[in-house]
Amino acid sequence: MLPRLFNACLCCLLLGLPAPLLAQLQLRVGSYDNPPKVISNAQHPLGGIFGELLEEIAQAEGWQLHHVPCQWQECLQALQDGRIDLMPDVAWSEERSRVMDFHATPVLYSWSQLYSRKSQAAQSLLDLQGARIAVLQGSVQQHYLAEQLAAFAVQAELVPVASLQEGFNLARDGQVDAAVANFQYGNYQARDYQLHSTPIMFMPARLFYASAKGRQAGVLNAIEARLRQWQAMEDSPYTRILQRWTGSTAQPLIPPLLWWLLASLAALLLVSLAASAWLRQQVREKTRHLQASEERLNTILDTVEACIYIKDRQGRYQYANRKIAELYGMPQATILGLDDSAFFDSHTVAQLRDNDRRVLLDGQRIELEENLCMPGDSRVHVYLTVKLPLRNAQGEVIGLCGISTDISEHKQNQAQIHRLAFYDSLTGLPNRRLLQERLQHALAQQQRSGLEGALLFIDLDHFKNINDTLGHAVGDQLLMQVAQRLSSCLRQGDTLARLGGDEFVLMLENLPRERSRALAEIGTVANKLLGTLSQPYELLGQPRSSGASIGIALFSDAAGNPEDLLKRADLAMYEAKSGGRNTLRFFNPHMQAQLLARTQLEADMRRGLAAGEFILHYQAQVDVQGRVVGAEALARWQHPQQGLVAPGAFIPLAESTGLIRPLGRYLLQQACQRLASWQARPELAHLRLAVNVSMPQLHHEAFVEEVLDCLQHSGAHAAGLELELTESLLAEDTERLIERMQRLRQHGVAFTLDDFGTGFSSLSYLKRLPLARLKIDRSFIHDLLDDPNDAAIVRTILALGRSLDLQVVAEGVESCAQHQALVEAGCTLFQGYLFARPDQPERLEQALMAQALAQFKPAERGE
Repeated sequence: MLPRLFNACLCCLLLGLPAPLLAQLQLRVGSYDNPPKVISNAQHPLGGIFGELLEEIAQAEGWQLHHVPCQWQECLQALQDGRIDLMPDVAWSEERSRVMDFHATPVLYSWSQLYSRKSQAAQSLLDLQGARIAVLQGSVQQHYLAEQLAAFAVQAELVPVASLQEGFNLARDGQVDAAVANFQYGNYQARDYQLHSTPIMFMPARLFYASAKGRQAGVLNAIEARLRQWQAMEDSPYTRILQRWTGSTAQPLIPPLLWWLLASLAALLLVSLAASAWLRQQVREKTRHLQASEERLNTILDTVEACIYIKDRQGRYQYANRKIAELYGMPQATILGLDDSAFFDSHTVAQLRDNDRRVLLDGQRIELEENLCMPGDSRVHVYLTVKLPLRNAQGEVIGLCGISTDISEHKQNQAQIHRLAFYDSLTGLPNRRLLQERLQHALAQQQRSGLEGALLFIDLDHFKNINDTLGHAVGDQLLMQVAQRLSSCLRQGDTLARLGGDEFVLMLENLPRERSRALAEIGTVANKLLGTLSQPYELLGQPRSSGASIGIALFSDAAGNPEDLLKRADLAMYEAKSGGRNTLRFFNPHMQAQLLARTQLEADMRRGLAAGEFILHYQAQVDVQGRVVGAEALARWQHPQQGLVAPGAFIPLAESTGLIRPLGRYLLQQACQRLASWQARPELAHLRLAVNVSMPQLHHEAFVEEVLDCLQHSGAHAAGLELELTESLLAEDTERLIERMQRLRQHGVAFTLDDFGTGFSSLSYLKRLPLARLKIDRSFIHDLLDDPNDAAIVRTILALGRSLDLQVVAEGVESCAQHQALVEAGCTLFQGYLFARPDQPERLEQALMAQALAQFKPAERGE
């Protein structure tokens, strides 16, 4: 009694001592060979799962381990005698708990299985009649198997052995018919002994470290604390050891191979029932034993926390255990004869029948997850299900046996773990880990596709001041508002992540290959972010301002290395900080210069649009006699410093920045005013005026109303207005485009298809479009005299125009030879430098007045 009291006091004192004193604790550990759980040999005095795990715990706790080699029975006796302090790989049993102490959390789950030579494989306990079975002496398997054999009235001889190796040697040499081992050892060693596992499994067990009663409470408490901590971690010594020895990363709440045990029990039930009928005919005195066995199996199946059932070929339940009855909310006897339609909604029933069909018709064994929804319950329960075919003596499938375990909580925990591992807890955005994975994938994709991408490193300006003056809670509110604003600016396919603190990263993918176009898109997004983040935030009921600095690095500059790309974007961000904050910088200086120039041009465009600097020049269109019949309005920018800017320099920028709609509307208003002035003068009233229309204009919902509004305010007649469309506009939302064109056509507005032959080529749509004219693209006119293909295309377009009753205009005519060839081909309308260059409207009007006067004077002389 005194030694026990002394040990207990000593453990309590040790638990309260500081770590340096605990480091002196010496532990004698029983070491026996039971791979892969425990390995004891010259190279590994104490190895395997339990050995390596105890080494990790001892290192963390500062213990000194002394390995005491022994056989299993010797180790048990040595533990009780006090010659060793701790023994690994001990299955808990009520009998052992009287003389040993265990920690609470199991290290492993296990069960026992029979292994034999393949030629002597048994399928059930009934096949062990007269067999000799090697079993570890003094083990719980020995007592449990003896009870089971007695319950089934099976006469078999249990041969005690000192170690599992000895039992496997006897089975290999044919001295016994089978050997009992835990499944970890059996699966690990069976092949070396030319043995095979049998379907006979029994006695699920929980495995622990054990000590003699009342002697090592402090050690067991420390082991319990480490197990709980490590089993809850995704990456811990516990999970790494399991991965190394078993290939799994963690022990599930219910071991997956337990389903094999349950399947064997269900199969054993069927065998017992069949054997019962045969035994009643052969030996009446064994009826009582078989009935007792059946009751025992039913008790086992009702005790298991899983739904176990049997269905016939029509899907009707032939057996249901207690768990099924609880799930369906009715007695077990009532369930028999019903099918799934009595318990689930139609969608769930269809899913279950599809799965059952694979078993009943194809004879497959399936293991899958089933989502079950009970009528009146909106929750979806996830079940891990194993379904096995049941066969008669002729091998025909007569039904199925199913085992389903509710893993809904486990799936929710997995989802929660995934969120914690890959998403920021404050903002809900991807964290650094998920960003790096996506960035690695994006860089690999960029190298394959050639498309550009960019990384924007965003850091809030003066965030520390807000944290210091208003508190971290307010700082968190600001970060959440920033995350919401940044998310609102995302394009489809973009990734926004929070690295920590006030640092965010935006990844842009699938940008154009051409750097100029990619730069334009990046600049648009980055400037939008700066504008959004610079708006005041509502904090503590008052507006607070906090801008941001953005650093940008391109995928193509990082050579596929995510870390280099992050570093470059980070460096560029610090350059933006140094440049005055609330701005952006590229890691590539040349691109930075390009972006600055583009940004300046965009600012000039907005100013110039407000100042009325955009004007129209007009190029005459003539008929075959050289008479001016109309003109095309062409945009020009009268820049105060750069002079007259051609449209190629500002139209692409206007399209990428969204300025094209207000610019197009402004130019359409000017054109309508000019058309109204011509229509007020008899000598010019016959002229048509063509105006180009952009894609954003044409596809805007208010396009028709904008055109009619310009005509009404200017006083121009719609019959003189002609809208020019390019073929590329026809490739998107064609049906709605046709509907808008027809509405304007009803008011008298005409349409011309510009650049014909270079883009959209569906004649079926061309036939339906309300067009008045086609324009042959200037590229075909340029080589008309030298390239037979271009000449053939021009003749085809002219023939197509005649067949569709459309006038055809040839633009880009620059020589008399081109004009003569077009006339000979049947063209009647022309536009190009041969006749007139784009010019101010006053000069065109002067030329038209001179033409009218020249036509009028011969008439006077004729009189």
